[in-house]
Parts: sequence; C-alpha cells; structure tokens
Amino acid sequence: MDLTSYAEWAVRLANDPDPPPELRGLRDELAAVFDAAGDDRAVAGLLNALLARYPVRPQLSDHDGRGWHLHLAEDPAATAVMGLAAVVAELGVDRLGRCREPHCGLAFLDTSSNRSRRYCSARCASRANVAAFRARRRNGA
Repeated sequence: MDLTSYAEWAVRLANDPDPPPELRGLRDELAAVFDAAGDDRAVAGLLNALLARYPVRPQLSDHDGRGWHLHLAEDPAATAVMGLAAVVAELGVDRLGRCREPHCGLAFLDTSSNRSRRYCSARCASRANVAAFRARRRNGA
C-alpha cells in the first residue's frame, strides 16, 4: 500500500494558510514536523505524539471496480499523520523539507530517486535559479 498520497495531504495541510477551523491545530503540528526536518529523533517524537492523538482505523473497500483494498480512515487528520509517518519510516526523515527559495519556505516531500529536491515547486526552483544567475552577472562571474 503506497501511502505517499496520504503524506501529500499532510504537506498540503501544513502549507495551507487558512485550513478549516477543525484542522488548524493539526496544521501547526504538521508544520512543526517539517520544521524539525533533519533531526530524526525530534521528527519521530512529534509524529509518535500525533499518531497517538489521531489513531488510524483502516477499512476494506471495493469501490470503483478496483476490488478489495484498504482505506486508512474517513478522518483526514488521521490519514495525513499516518501517511507522513509511513513515508518517514519507509524513506527517511531526510525526505521532509522546507523550500529553500528565500521568500517561500513551504513544506514538501522529496520523493526523487536521488534525494535532491530543494524547492517546493518548479516555480520556486526557477525563481531561485534566476536570482542566482542575476547575482553572478552583477558580481562579474
């Protein structure tokens, strides 16, 4: 079962400037997980606390003619937390990141094969590359 799509929901929620009122606390807690990226123990501690608070209730479903498969839960908080925890367990804490474009800072998951992602989007990567190019030209390099 690939839980990356559930983890992407956690990323979207962590980046949401105006989530539904019932998810605002979780948004801040997920943002703290991304802020702790690079500190394995801190990330694990934060995620373990969230997993205890938002337990997952898996259910079998056979909708859309896909045969029987698992759905984590109807609770979006539980699915986001479980997806993020699964990605960390499978791929590592270093797959969590914050955009390095100075004016952005959004959270992202690095699902690249070589763990090289530094920006939340192609737009931010382009903006940073153009700024670096212009800075080199200004400095005569």
